[in-house]
Amino acid sequence: MIILGVDPGFAITGYGIVEYAGNKFRVLDVGVISTEAGLALSGRLLAISEGLDDLIGRYKPDAMAVEELFFNTNVKTAIKVGHGRGVALLAAAKAGINVYEYTPLQVKQAVVGYGRAKKEQVQQMVKLLLHLEKIPKPDDAADALAIAICHAHSSGSINRLNLKVNAGNP
Repeated sequence: MIILGVDPGFAITGYGIVEYAGNKFRVLDVGVISTEAGLALSGRLLAISEGLDDLIGRYKPDAMAVEELFFNTNVKTAIKVGHGRGVALLAAAKAGINVYEYTPLQVKQAVVGYGRAKKEQVQQMVKLLLHLEKIPKPDDAADALAIAICHAHSSGSINRLNLKVNAGNP
């Protein structure tokens, strides 16, 4: 299974593409889609869309895993990040890719085993689980890989649940 993990944003959208087979990971690509600060929001969203469309076309992922929106106090920033998240969801829908959404707590639980883990702990586990020489930079790229790992670890449960639901429907 090829998973595209996305850490959405409007200035920087992190992505991590991993292949997961037989409980083993292989990183296919990792990085960020950056947009220029002076560019209008619509132009930034177009750049994110084009970047994601390119990645989807190149790697043909089976699933997209996206972090759910989380914000503390800055509503304006949350709305802009929400726009970036919407672009990611739309890119997946256009390509016919199933989207799975995870909270930051779920990602930390799946990667570290503790939902209140610190960012540094998550990054260290991403490095270890994916057999990387160093932690990917910037943080958005490492976060996207963590989201992909979360989906890989969760996909078995999702598949078992789907089998049970479908078995009950003739």
